[in-house]
Amino acid sequence: MMSPYWVMMGLILILTPIICWLFTIGREHTRTPLNTAFQVIHDKRYYLHALGYLFIIRWKALTDDLNEPIKIKTGNWTDWIYAFEGEITLWVQQTFENALLTEFLNFHYLFIYLFLIYITTVYFAYVGERDMTDKVTLNYLLIYALAVPYYLFLNVEVTSSWIPGMKALLYHDGWYTVFYATHDPLDNAVPSLHVAIPFGIILLNWLHCKEKGIKMREWTHWPYHLFIVVNTILFIFTIAYLGIHWLVDIPLGMLVGGIGALFIHHLQPRMRNDHGGMFEGVTKKKVVNHTFWEGAATLVLLFLVLSAVSYQENNIDDRVSMRLGGGDSTYEILTPLSYGDEVTTSITNLDESLTLQFSIVWVDESVSAMDQGVIDWSEIENNHTVYFVEPGETMDVTVTDAKLWHLVILHNSAEKLDDVIEVRIINDYGEDQMWKAVALSLPSMWMTGFVIHRLKRLKQAGRSFIDSTPSHLWEEE
Repeated sequence: MMSPYWVMMGLILILTPIICWLFTIGREHTRTPLNTAFQVIHDKRYYLHALGYLFIIRWKALTDDLNEPIKIKTGNWTDWIYAFEGEITLWVQQTFENALLTEFLNFHYLFIYLFLIYITTVYFAYVGERDMTDKVTLNYLLIYALAVPYYLFLNVEVTSSWIPGMKALLYHDGWYTVFYATHDPLDNAVPSLHVAIPFGIILLNWLHCKEKGIKMREWTHWPYHLFIVVNTILFIFTIAYLGIHWLVDIPLGMLVGGIGALFIHHLQPRMRNDHGGMFEGVTKKKVVNHTFWEGAATLVLLFLVLSAVSYQENNIDDRVSMRLGGGDSTYEILTPLSYGDEVTTSITNLDESLTLQFSIVWVDESVSAMDQGVIDWSEIENNHTVYFVEPGETMDVTVTDAKLWHLVILHNSAEKLDDVIEVRIINDYGEDQMWKAVALSLPSMWMTGFVIHRLKRLKQAGRSFIDSTPSHLWEEE
């Protein structure tokens, strides 16, 4: 089977011309002639958009590298979400589970999501919508940046690691396992970027039309807008069905997407110099005003984040990392180490009567045991060393293999699903990288402060929240 990389490249090559052609039928005048494409890219500086995508890929890699090492301090908040929401997503999965549906949604969740981010930028560039090209590109870059502090400091495990009987239909399935284990920490459930990013596009489309006085259904790109809406609805169902996100992740994803869309909508006209230079109208008084209000919002959010970390550190002995019903298996990811480094994994069986089993496996060697949402524990037993953690006991295992991804695969051998084992896993990477996590989170906090401050100023000026005109022009009016 082809790797995810080559599948993605195939989709880009095949679907890009089809999508651009299909959604411009009847609107052929909007198409950019291919012989002018490079000139358009140069004149409208679209090469900066490509650089932006490369930048955010690097930012995501830095964030993911920090996720596991700081978790010893940040813990997780899954028990809070579970107490609020319960097992609704389990009902969704069991009601609709079907092998063909699972295969389709696995493909859609990974490949169509990534393709949608890419093709939306290409589509708007192709039809000559410069401003929307800017905005949807920034949408991916900045909404991910907005999500960073939530992913690093407010960890929530995926539903399949917590709800007994919930299958990981995506994560425990052949080479999907390898891809996601090496690219996607499984405690980044809140918020859902599969909701936030497409919702951000939808809101940007609406803000664009609303400000220009265009009715959505009369907009030239209404069919493409509907295409985004339909896929977003499908993503919402998918994240619940596949055993990934909690339902609360949906409104939280919409909130993050909304903040990102408002930030981009109000910032893009300045970046494009549509109303003068980037810093036109900036005065010392305005700089002080922005610094005070947006700095205050940043400090409040930083205080909340550090308070959450302090709470988790103080309650580490009460921490529960995962829950396994009878017959369930799940895994914890250990990130690659540098040469000479090590990670000590402490696994505590919090149950009073049941024995926990686990094995540590290289990610690439786990594929044969991953089949349609279920880990074949007999495959693990036959090919790898299995450890037993007795009730109430803790076992420490040290891993020193450099440059390799590992899975700590856990199993509850009880026959009854209701015989649930709660597990605490503490991974000590021996290095305090909290300051890096805080530094990567500050842009998100400032952007949130900017949006709050901007909306406040618009209200005070008696202007609509959709008005993206730079404030120095308000004074001239």
